[in-house]
Amino acid sequence: MSDVILKAENISKQYRLGVVSTGALSHDIKRWWFLARGKEDPFLNVGAINNRSSKVSSEYVWALKDINFEVKTGEVLGIIGKNGAGKSTLLKILSRVTSPTTGSIKTRGRIASLLEVGTGFHPELTGRENIYLNGAILGMSKAEINSKFEEIVDFSGCEMYIDTPTKRYSSGMTVRLAFAVAAHLEPEILVVDEVLAVGDAEFQKKAIGKMQDITQGEGRTVLFVSHNMASIKNLCTRSLILADGSTVFDGKVEEAVEYYLSMDEMNGDSNAVKTINNSDRKGNGLIKLDHVELLVEGVLKTPITGKPLEIKFVFDNPKNISSQEITFDFRIDDNMGQKLIWLSTSIQENIQNKELRTVSFHFESLPLNYGTYIVTTHLTYDKEVVDWAKQGFRFQVNEGFFYNSLKTVNKNQSNVLVNFNVDYHD
Repeated sequence: MSDVILKAENISKQYRLGVVSTGALSHDIKRWWFLARGKEDPFLNVGAINNRSSKVSSEYVWALKDINFEVKTGEVLGIIGKNGAGKSTLLKILSRVTSPTTGSIKTRGRIASLLEVGTGFHPELTGRENIYLNGAILGMSKAEINSKFEEIVDFSGCEMYIDTPTKRYSSGMTVRLAFAVAAHLEPEILVVDEVLAVGDAEFQKKAIGKMQDITQGEGRTVLFVSHNMASIKNLCTRSLILADGSTVFDGKVEEAVEYYLSMDEMNGDSNAVKTINNSDRKGNGLIKLDHVELLVEGVLKTPITGKPLEIKFVFDNPKNISSQEITFDFRIDDNMGQKLIWLSTSIQENIQNKELRTVSFHFESLPLNYGTYIVTTHLTYDKEVVDWAKQGFRFQVNEGFFYNSLKTVNKNQSNVLVNFNVDYHD
């Protein structure tokens, strides 16, 4: 018997853009008329590529296009890709939540899915009642749930609230309980989307440990979607990368992570060049910050934790104001507005006929974790505010390996090393 437990053949999924009810009946009638005459669905030959940032003239989009892969028993397949790449759509098809437009899925054994926080939970029912409801939805018998009930409750850590309606649960408590039920179903295939990010660090560690037990100790198969590259490397045995609804890589985890982190460089990274938000900007405008470039090892690219980063601020200086007595500083906040880094410098070199062009800050090893960050810039000249951009731009940081990148750094050196450089123009 083959050890292939799941096989996807030519999986494609087409969606209609805009308001679905508008004009849908005419399209359905046209489909029926073509199929009734034994002809191919006319809408299968149309549709835009799944690139969320582009404008399209077509009414249809291919969320997935010709996906092919096999998963063996006991394998942990990590599915990675940017937002909108088609990861969740693929998992919904594999879990039978939705059907593919074309292609087929072949599986052996029971599939348990954890796609969204609280899927299958009723907010008016208690945690106890939802365990039985969710277990039944996933295919567990009442006797099976009874035998595992105490173990499920203990794993979730929600014993105090087990007889409380789940509408009073936090999102973290809900995902704890939902994962506990799915993990104790003992399925042949466990499908897990990016829901573990909702839980706290303790629960994430416990959940990863449980999935390792499921795969290594019990020989079951896991399909795992995550933006956390460290989790992908620690848990998965193989990785599949999706981009614009298509497979661009299928292979070893180490190679997949490197490929994923280098995709921005290959595709021309729009996240690496930032325009400045003018909605909350002050100053006399004698000099203005034009744009910002993010360079990783000299290449325009999304910043990566632990990698070198150059933040290059490019200025518009139409009156050729000299750099003498210019002070420039910027602050990096997290997505909640908490101050993380504040860097400032005064440019007081007595250089005649030299206008300021760029200011660059170099991080030898970027100390920021995966996530979105907000930058505020402040430029003064002759003690007056020239350009003050509050929350001027945002940038994304991809997952990396900060501590591994510091192996060659002297023990007496700081982990956060920043160099400063100013470029002038005659």
